[in-house]
Amino acid sequence: MTAWLWHFATSLWATCGDVLPIVAIIVGFQLLVIRKPLPNLAKTLIGFIYVIFGVTFFLEGLQMALFPLGKLMAVQLTAPAFLGIAVDSKTVNWQTYNWVYVFAACIGFATTLAEPSLLAVASKAEKLSGGAIGAWGLRIAVSLGVAFGIALGVFRIVSGFNIYYFIITGYVIVMIQTLFAPKIIIGLAYDSGGVTTSTVTVPLVTALGLGLASNVPGRNPLVDGFGLIAFASLFSIIAVLFYAQLAEWWSKRDIF
Repeated sequence: MTAWLWHFATSLWATCGDVLPIVAIIVGFQLLVIRKPLPNLAKTLIGFIYVIFGVTFFLEGLQMALFPLGKLMAVQLTAPAFLGIAVDSKTVNWQTYNWVYVFAACIGFATTLAEPSLLAVASKAEKLSGGAIGAWGLRIAVSLGVAFGIALGVFRIVSGFNIYYFIITGYVIVMIQTLFAPKIIIGLAYDSGGVTTSTVTVPLVTALGLGLASNVPGRNPLVDGFGLIAFASLFSIIAVLFYAQLAEWWSKRDIF
């Protein structure tokens, strides 16, 4: 218990150092540039205390639960006994890892749907568009895009293909979609790629990628383990642009 308290106190001190530049910038601009006192000073200080403790607990939770859980699932899903292959097998058949692709897609969909940052962006988009952009429709579109992206990224890890083939092709698709997508959705679609790389999705996906690259024969965790977040961001943009194009086509179909 004493060791854990000491470890938590060390993490809390480190978090204070990380949050300090944010506080300095806000207070500095408020007092030196805007030249007005901080409104609701007591409430602001309490809020910063909440932030410091919240971030510390969150980081501890990542280290204790999400990172080990993602790695454990990767190890179990690639175990020779589960896949039905020889323990000393050095060859990789991408079709052997079908359950890994299914798990990657499911975890990508579930974590993105629960992502707080996506929820905030979707609710704001629905409010500002007067309901033209549905919060649930946007969240599901982004979640499906992330699910497909992570499953494709896992296939890339298993197969050993170079990542730039997928990323370059994906961004070419995004550029083509941007030319034909409704203007109201373009900025939101690009932002959707960013909100997927947040508190819930990143830890599990990163641990999954590193765990797979460590256990698939012939793969290097440093070379092959990273990149899943790029797939999640890219294909969420593609999914939202496609969702907007599909909705526009459907509305025109109803008119005619």
